[in-house]
Amino acid sequence: MPYSRPSPTTALNGASGAVASRPSPTTALDGASRPLRPLRILIAGDTYPPDVNGAGYFTHRLAEGLAERGHRVHVVCPSEEGEPYVRRNGRVMEHRLRSARMPLQDGMRAAVPLGAGGHIARLVRRLDPDVVHAQSHFTLSRSAIRAGRAAGIPVVLTNHFMPDNLYAHARIPEAMRAVVGDLAWRDMVRVAGEADHLTTPTPRAAALLREKGFAGEIESISCGIDLERFHPRSDRSAARGRFGLPDRDTIVFVGRLDEDKRIDDTIRALALVSREHDAQLALAGLGRDEEALRVLAAELGVADRVFFLGFVPDAELPLFYAAGDVFAIAAVAELQSIATLEAMATGLPVVVADAMALPHLVEEGRNGFLFPPGDPVRMADRLLTVLSAGRARSALGGTARELALRHDHHRSLERFEEVYRGLRPSALPPTRPERIAVA
Repeated sequence: MPYSRPSPTTALNGASGAVASRPSPTTALDGASRPLRPLRILIAGDTYPPDVNGAGYFTHRLAEGLAERGHRVHVVCPSEEGEPYVRRNGRVMEHRLRSARMPLQDGMRAAVPLGAGGHIARLVRRLDPDVVHAQSHFTLSRSAIRAGRAAGIPVVLTNHFMPDNLYAHARIPEAMRAVVGDLAWRDMVRVAGEADHLTTPTPRAAALLREKGFAGEIESISCGIDLERFHPRSDRSAARGRFGLPDRDTIVFVGRLDEDKRIDDTIRALALVSREHDAQLALAGLGRDEEALRVLAAELGVADRVFFLGFVPDAELPLFYAAGDVFAIAAVAELQSIATLEAMATGLPVVVADAMALPHLVEEGRNGFLFPPGDPVRMADRLLTVLSAGRARSALGGTARELALRHDHHRSLERFEEVYRGLRPSALPPTRPERIAVA
């Protein structure tokens, strides 16, 4: 059956959260008090739920959030069934293109290139959207960017890409990764140059694009989190019981159990922590490294302290965070890390690798601590600092919540609306086709 589910809010585990209904803005950008008409928005994504990854979930949350605010939102993305179809999913119209399974990617599908470009071009002409918002530089999104440009429609591109996230999935040998990464970045920068407005989730992600050669303007807009859904709770023991966890201090992680998340470092850190403190690790997520991680936990003598919970249902993810005392992530290729933000919003201190965008989420000693990437000894030391903090642990969690408030997803939606309305159709072609009403 075609996919239908609540709007997701987690980067990798599949968390979902209701988007609070808000009316569309009623004040024009020039300050005039006249109603603004709803926008017609076409969002293009090479990945979309039920795919389990951050880019797909952000795309779905963006589409649902904009539709909740009164806009007419269409999404073009791969079919999760293989065969193409069109259907309304909640308030969003989904245009699912013919797809095929991606090599070496468990459960993921990609749009079949043959005929996709022409189909998207026809869709753009038929819908005549006010803006095309692409979520990657890959095949489907690239076709949408070019179709928008050809039709004189403003194009926004949000970059979620880092080659590091693909190396393990594509099984690229270590010796070839630098060359492959360089080629991938060049391709991304070239496609980004075709967009009218480029956004990234964080300032660090924007800086990375500049380092890779993009010379245009880049705006940082947080992916945002649902602060009403993720909030501090007092039922920690009950939450642990819900997931079958012993009632002891708990380190939590939400995400794919894959190489780029470096969960092996977290397990190694737990083995060191457990020599001095009665602690355990709970992992929410699926991935190809699960069996290897189970073996590692057994080799280190902490198999009874590492709990592989698999996919945690969307409705229960806030409760999973509530079962924890500290959130830990050792990944080095995070452009934002929604899971870290959700944990902070829940009131958890965080211990994160000092890499990519993660340091932007930490005020050292106020809401958590950083550790050098790939150093489980220092990671263990930081975890012990939090777990042994006593009453000070609550202060760390309180500050974490305060810092998470900066990432309210309503603010992100409002900013994207402003971006869309601020763009103007390009000069070519000189006239746009008559708008055709589409449900």
